[in-house]
Order: sequence, then structure tokens, then C-alpha cells
Amino acid sequence: MTTQPTRADRPAWPKRAVVTAGMPYGNKGLHFGHVGGVFVPADFYARFLRDRLGRENVIFVSGTDCYGSPIMEGFRKRREADDYEKHISDYVRENHDSQEADLASFGVSCDLYAGSALEPAVHIHERVTSEIIRRLHEKGALEKRSTKQFYDRKAGQLLNGRQVLGRCPIQGCKSEKAYADECDLGHQFEPEELIAPKSALTGEAPELVPVDNLYFDLPAYLEYLKGYTEQLEHDPTVRSVVSKTMEEWLNPAQLYIQNKFREAFDAIEGELPAHTVIEPEGNKSSFTVAFPSWRERDEAHEMLNAGGVRFRSGKALVPFRITGNVEWGVPVPNDCGCTDLTCWVWPESLWAPISFTRAVLARDAAKLEAAGADPSGLAECAVSDAELVGDAPAMIMAEPEYTHASLDWRDWWASEDARAYQFIGQDNIYFYCIAQSGMWEALDWNMQQSCVAANYHILYMGKKASSSSQTPPPLAHEMLEHYTPEQLRAHWLSLGLGEKPVSFSPKAFDARVSGKDKDGTEILACNDKRVIDPVLKEGAMLTGVFNRLARSAFYGVAVKEGDESPYRTGCIPAGAPSAKVSAETEQAILAFEQAMHTFELHHALGVCDEFLRAANKRWSDASKAAKNAEDDKLMTQALVDAFHELRAATVLMHGIVPSGCEKICEHFAIAPEVFFSWEHIFETCDELVAELGEQAGTHAIKVLPPRFDFFEKHPSQY
Repeated sequence: MTTQPTRADRPAWPKRAVVTAGMPYGNKGLHFGHVGGVFVPADFYARFLRDRLGRENVIFVSGTDCYGSPIMEGFRKRREADDYEKHISDYVRENHDSQEADLASFGVSCDLYAGSALEPAVHIHERVTSEIIRRLHEKGALEKRSTKQFYDRKAGQLLNGRQVLGRCPIQGCKSEKAYADECDLGHQFEPEELIAPKSALTGEAPELVPVDNLYFDLPAYLEYLKGYTEQLEHDPTVRSVVSKTMEEWLNPAQLYIQNKFREAFDAIEGELPAHTVIEPEGNKSSFTVAFPSWRERDEAHEMLNAGGVRFRSGKALVPFRITGNVEWGVPVPNDCGCTDLTCWVWPESLWAPISFTRAVLARDAAKLEAAGADPSGLAECAVSDAELVGDAPAMIMAEPEYTHASLDWRDWWASEDARAYQFIGQDNIYFYCIAQSGMWEALDWNMQQSCVAANYHILYMGKKASSSSQTPPPLAHEMLEHYTPEQLRAHWLSLGLGEKPVSFSPKAFDARVSGKDKDGTEILACNDKRVIDPVLKEGAMLTGVFNRLARSAFYGVAVKEGDESPYRTGCIPAGAPSAKVSAETEQAILAFEQAMHTFELHHALGVCDEFLRAANKRWSDASKAAKNAEDDKLMTQALVDAFHELRAATVLMHGIVPSGCEKICEHFAIAPEVFFSWEHIFETCDELVAELGEQAGTHAIKVLPPRFDFFEKHPSQY
């Protein structure tokens, strides 16, 4: 028998929270996977936290990842194909604005959707980059290393990141693409390990030349990361994919060598640095060579290559590159061991959310100063950051009208009563949970480790959704030609991407042959009336069940000419909900909150679905019984129950389908910051109305027009 939760079992929440969503590259628009796989879950969580903690205690940031080789390659190709003459920053701004517009159309509500190279965050991001790199240098966590970098002699330039293509050298990796020092599944390796490299610029095989760069000594934090990973294994709020993936990177430094190279290996084994050979078990086709550290392993690379021994590397901690030598990047201070370098895109993208948070707080400081606040009474860091901000275009998303509870960024990222919730794809766990965790520990700023919500891939028609595949998924804005934003939000949240990869198979885009007509002509699934659209399952709950409950409540109390029923007052009816309704509403609230605490977003939606269907049926049965008995008291009680359940359901569903829920709030005629606040979540309507300074039964609702829909179907669905 399942134990029902009680108020005593409610989870603890932080005083302040930052929510982040993985940053898309600035070389293209968004396909549906960006929106449905990361941004909608993050937005749901941010909206919930604003209601749960107070909107002034939550900051939701993300933005365009403006730097790196993908952007440089996209810009180069754009110039060659379209005679594009603008600067690379203009190219990135255009893509950023397209991304923000798409996200806004799906109801994503960032406090700031910034760009690492764009106003208002660019100069704050440069400051944060300098502060972090200098701090790591001061703590002795950086080292200058001379490593190999690819050089295209025909093009006459060094190659970075995606300017090199090859095959991933990591044992067991199934990546389709590997670049200079990482594959598209997030595996890190040294450039000389890349298999069959080719220059993306000329198609030639590039050569390796020595270059100096700064590296973070990530292997020095192995023991810390082991302890931290073990801690996460026992944390119910952390998805198992996070700790399992982290464990894979904490193994000893190893190489895997096929048995057919055993004779060649034996011939040079005596020249190798300290190592241990682990013989293959059973019918395994390779043996393992384990080294004390990555240094000995890397030292063995050249010897093995010279001896004709091919190998693959196992996952292990290696120094994390901090700098690069591309012009389009964040400048790195020259007093940290190297000169005239820029920051590699991955590390600066990890602290970009801190930069964006500071940009939000700088905006708050500027607003308060403009309203007459004394700058000396504001957080010094926010005032100073505000001085770095130049002219920036207005946000496409709605900019918050309020300011936040604290303007000191440390109260959000380096305080024990704050938490950062970071929504990412599973292939970025290494960066956010291994590299970032090690750096945050090294900074010694009391940085609170993030709670990372890593989603599995959202598939498209059963295959991985990739804009570089032969059948790229539809762009985000194309989805809105067939579905409403709220239908899509609800469906994506129902998929349970925190547990496994799930296919998104919208009927409107399904080009499979599903049958033939009477003439023998093939019928595509998208045109086949027999094919059910899986996207509309949750939408039917909105346009049917949720709509009916809301309309029934508001129309039920509406003043009606010729109807003198005592409940037709145009006001929220007075009275206490029945014991059964109170109990079931409380159980739904508690179950929803617990699901949100453990990032089981699809379970939270399931709680709402079940609760709404039960409430709608209760209203249907109770109102029918009252009409049949011609009993005004029974009808009044049915309406009291319906309003109680409708208000709770609307608060719970707010982060899932915000637009429709805010329309319901509007017709309750209660300010959103009061209506959606969890301070009132367990109150009856009478108690909430009393807090508004009104008597029960006197709070007038906004009149609902005839045949009004809070949740509409897409025009193409009629």
C-alpha cells in the first residue's frame, strides 16, 4: 500500500535559485530538440520556482554561445555562399535574435536571453572570464602546456575544433563525428589521438605542430570528484544518468590495444613508462594497458605509434583546456602564463550563466539608480557591472518589471541558501559535472555545485535529432504551423526525457506510407485520418478537460438574466470545499511538489492530468445531481468545489501551459503574483479572498465571453 504524502514530508527548497538552459551555438536557428529537450523543461522549472519561492528570488538565464569553431565555420560558409559582408558579430546577432524570437513564441520566459559576445552581457562576460582565470592561476590550478595542434599547410592556418574532422579514438564510442579534441558525444581526447583527421577547409590531412596553452589541472581533483560523485549517487534529486556518466570518467588512465598488435606491443613494452598489462578475459579482442596517470599514458602514445601499435583510449581525467589561439574569442589576461590567447569556448560557456546572472543584476541596479536609489546602498559588484553595459536592443522576451531580492551575484552562485539548476543534454554531462565541478572547487569561492538535470536525447521519428543529419528535424518555428505552443509544451514534458531517449513523432511531419486509398495510391501518415497524432494526447486534456472545468466554474456563477439562483452572483462562491475535495487537492499538490523536487517533470504533469480529470468528473456528477434534484445548495457546493480544484490545478499547471493558466488567473480577477504564489497553495478560496481584504462571496470574477476557450486548438486541427 502506497503511503500518502503529508505536509510534514514536503521537500526543502533554497531561498534563491538560478535556472539555466544549455546554450545553443550562434551559427543557426533552433530545431525542435533545442526547445522541447532543454528549454521547455527549464522554463517549466523556472516558472514553478518563481511561484514556489517568489519571483524576485529566481533568475532564469540562457543565451547564445557566440564563440568557437562552429560559429567561425558557419560564418565562413555564409560568406562564401551568400557574399555575406557583415562582421561575425552581426552574423551571431542575427542568429541570436532568431533563437530568442523562437523561444518567446513557445512561452520561454528567461530573465535574460543573452549572448556571450553581445550586449548587454559581452563586457561583463569578459570581466568574469578574467576574474576566473586569474583566480585559478592564483590557486595554482593552471599550467602552461605545449601540446600539438592541427595545422593546414594548404590553407596556411591553425585549425580549431570543428575545422578538423575524424573518428573518435575513445574505446566504445559510437560517435558519427569527431573534431580536433572532442567528438559530438562529448568525449575529450588529445589531438594526436584523433583517427584519420581531415581539414574541413581544404580536405587535406593536417599536420600537428606545437602550441602553448593554459590548462586546468582537472586530474588533481580526482579524489574530490570521486567523493562528489558518490554523494550524487545517493541524492534523490539527481538523475542516475548523471552519476553513472561521471563514474565513467573517474577510471585509471588506460589504453585498449587489439590482440593482433600484441607482438608489436611486446617488442616495445620495455621502452614504455610505468604501466600494467591487463590480459583479455574470455573472447575479448583487446588487452588493456593501465598507467599511473594521464602523463604516462600520453607519453606512451608516441612510442606506440612509432612501433606501429594502434590503440584507443579509455575515459579518464585529463587537463582541461582553458585557452586557444583563435581571434574570435574572449580575451585571456596576459599575466597568467601565456600571451595573446583567447578562451576556449567550453570553459567560458560554463561560467557564461554567471556572467548572464550578473548582467540581470546590473540591469536591476541601473533600474534602481534611475528610480533614485543611492548607488552606495546597492551591491557594489552590480553597480560596477552596470557601468560596462553599452547600448543593447530591447529583449524580444518580456523583460521582468521587478528587480531581484539580492543584487550580489555571490548570493545566487556562492551561497549555501541558493541553488543553481542547470538543464542540459546528456552528452554535456562531462563539461557541467566533471570539468565545471572541478573548477568550482578549485576557485575556493564557496561556489555551490549545481544541480544538473540532464535529459536524454529527444529523438525525431525514432532517430537522433541532429541538424547535420541527412534528414534534419524541423525547425522550432515550423512546428507552430501545425500545433499550438501549449500543445507542444505539454507533449514534450510528457515524454520523460529524464529517464530515457524518447521519440517525438508529430503526425503533421510523418512522411511514412501508412496505407493505400481505393485507387491504390499510397497514403502518407500525415494525411491518413486513421493515424492518431501522439502530440495531441496531452492537448486533448487541455482543450477538453481543463477547458470544461474552467468554463463550467465561471459560467456557473455568471449573472444570467431571468435566473435568480443564489449562486449566480458573478463572484467566487463562499463556502468550504468538501472534505474529499480538500483531501484530494492537497494530495495532488504534495505529489506535484515532490515530483518537481526530484525533476520527474513528466510525473508532475501526470499528477495534474489525473487531478484535472477527477475534478472534471466530480463537477459533472455533482452539477447533474444538483440539477436533477433542483437543489441550489448542492449546486453551490459543486461550484465551491470546482473553484477550489480549478485554482489549485491552474497553479500547478502554470509552468506547463502558462498562457492558458494566466487567462484563467485573469478571470479570477486576482493579481498573478498573488494567485500563483505557493504561499496560498493550501488555502480555500474564502481564505484567499479574505487576504485580499474582501468578504467571502463578494470577490467578483471577470465576465467570461460566450464560447470562450482558455486552451485553443491550432486552426489546422479543425
